[in-house]
Amino acid sequence: MPDLPISKPVLAGRAVLQGETIRLEALAEGHLLHVMGVTTSEELAAHLAAAGVKQSSVRPAGYRQWFIAGNEQLVKSQRQALADALAGRAFICDQSHGRIRILVSGQDAPRILTKGTAVDLHPSSFPEGRSATTLFGHISVQLTRTGMNDFELTVLRSFAESLYEELEVLARAQGAEQLAL
Repeated sequence: MPDLPISKPVLAGRAVLQGETIRLEALAEGHLLHVMGVTTSEELAAHLAAAGVKQSSVRPAGYRQWFIAGNEQLVKSQRQALADALAGRAFICDQSHGRIRILVSGQDAPRILTKGTAVDLHPSSFPEGRSATTLFGHISVQLTRTGMNDFELTVLRSFAESLYEELEVLARAQGAEQLAL
């Protein structure tokens, strides 16, 4: 009998919903690192490349805080290489096990998301690459614009199903249907 429970993807088996102007899907449970300290987004990106982490995005998460998110799971040596590069200036806390990422994309994505959050999602106020910690309904999320009409919501694992269900209702109201497997 294992000492620790085995983690299983919390949104595994959830349907991808898609319509002409909207798409909703749970993203892979890859990696999510919380970095706190004296560094910059550019410096973090350079250290990620040196550690062999190719497909990650660096997102501001507050004063001297960033999230590093990606679809691939990191091996211990990659996390250690990043921690060693930042030693004395910043700390890394692996949040991969505790947070889930959800993608809402398509022409109607901003309209759907404004029904749940007070963030002004107009591209001039919230351009690509911008992140904000906010509420979606009653659930705390980090909202990131990853493309013109692409948004990623990062949520605590225990709230992921509830958030996904709320987003499903909104996506279905815009004509989204379950994709055939």
